[in-house]
Amino acid sequence: MRRRVSTERSGEERRQELLRLVRENPLLTDEELGRALGVSVPTVRLDRLRLGVPPQPERARQLAGVALGDLRSLSEADVVGDLVEVERGRRARSLLRTSPRLAFLNRNLIRGHHLFGQANSLAVAVVDADEVVTASARVRFLRPVYVGAVVEAEAKVRQVRRGPREKWWVDVESRVGSEPVLRGSFLLAVLDRARGTDTGAGVDPKTRG
Repeated sequence: MRRRVSTERSGEERRQELLRLVRENPLLTDEELGRALGVSVPTVRLDRLRLGVPPQPERARQLAGVALGDLRSLSEADVVGDLVEVERGRRARSLLRTSPRLAFLNRNLIRGHHLFGQANSLAVAVVDADEVVTASARVRFLRPVYVGAVVEAEAKVRQVRRGPREKWWVDVESRVGSEPVLRGSFLLAVLDRARGTDTGAGVDPKTRG
């Protein structure tokens, strides 16, 4: 009897720890939760069911619904990946779930322009303005990404220059798990609606591999 009580307490403590982890980071997968808790993925799924915690894709969609309400500089259709957090003028996060359609033909390697598109659209999303274009970009691809990986990108505003030729400098890092796969620095220019032109910057991004 004592062993059964002890096991139940251990299970209850584990479930409370699972709740804490999910509250801190709703994007954790069952595999990541299993590693953090030292249990198998089926155990994590059973614990989630008992606690009423939805699976990671559903949690991401819930976050995305909130984040999309904060978009200003582009539409939902323009975002590459799933937007999960936007704090306009400061930071933003998105997830890109990779599939064979994003890979090179007959290979499991994800094409770089999809990773660039995720980072670029996230950099635009964080800008607190109505119309924004990419003036330039410096990007480093740090390691290959393969089909099935979930790429999490985070954008942070580094500098803003206000005025009639307003510009934003945004840094983006993309990761698979804890491993960085891309780092980029983007210069975004805010369009001048009154003149119907941009603020003096080009539109096409320049990449550096």
